[in-house]
Amino acid sequence: MISSMTGYGSASRQVSLGAGVLADLQMECRAVNSRFLDLGFRLPDECRAAEPALREMVTQSLGRGKVEFRAAWRINSNGAAASKANPHALGALNQDAVDALYALQEKVQAGFPQAEPMSVSEILRWSGVLSEPRGDEDGWLAATVEAGRAALSALMDSRAAEGQALVKVLLNITQKMREIVAKVEPLIPGYVAQYQEKLTERLSEALAAQAQAKSGAELMERIRQEVVLYAVRIDVAEEFARLKTHLQAVDLALAGKGPVGKRLDFLMQELNREANTLSSKSVAEECTQAALELKLLIEQMREQVQNLE
Repeated sequence: MISSMTGYGSASRQVSLGAGVLADLQMECRAVNSRFLDLGFRLPDECRAAEPALREMVTQSLGRGKVEFRAAWRINSNGAAASKANPHALGALNQDAVDALYALQEKVQAGFPQAEPMSVSEILRWSGVLSEPRGDEDGWLAATVEAGRAALSALMDSRAAEGQALVKVLLNITQKMREIVAKVEPLIPGYVAQYQEKLTERLSEALAAQAQAKSGAELMERIRQEVVLYAVRIDVAEEFARLKTHLQAVDLALAGKGPVGKRLDFLMQELNREANTLSSKSVAEECTQAALELKLLIEQMREQVQNLE
């Protein structure tokens, strides 16, 4: 299935910290466009051990995109109930650290009598004063990997849904391009014939004035040669044929499975080349306008193709 490179997924798991306390681990997985697969991780220290497993999961599942995992955790709301049942559930007070902090406070207040004493919340936030339950490494590793796998799965579902929406947009654009080609292509022979007629008249007058000594047969042969050469230069049949071939290739790619972004990007270059050639060979306003419309549609496709894996 064709997928977009942008998407989002999230998942949560619980981790036991011990003493009846649970932590809620929230994992987010985001992806944006990138030419290659670019991985980033913003994980708390407790989750760092899971990074290699998360990296392997992504490399086996995705081919392109800038993918970032973010994780955060907090004590479950039921932790308050656990703390009432067990005073040590949310942490143990380090008396040595408290005594050291108190001694420091006394020294500071001796030099600055106007200094306010520390509040209870400030004391508890001080590093080393409260030893909180953190759980074991295996528990964090398992929960992080599970949350990461679920978030990555949600991300892939999101990318697939967006990819299918982009396929519809691109098919709609290719249909518009076909309509332009079908409208203009039958008119080209008439435009070329009219232009050849005008060119024949101008050449006849110019050559007759410059080479009066030449016979009429020689002048007509020279005119015929010039008209044929110019007709070859302004013939756009091949460009229309290649346009239709490239559009068919786009449709086939969109109907397939797996990564198609790079292939479609190449096809956009080929389509744009043919549209530029049509514009340069144009012999009528309608043909010029059609080439411009085709280039605008190709640019719209190019922008959308950048989002596909």
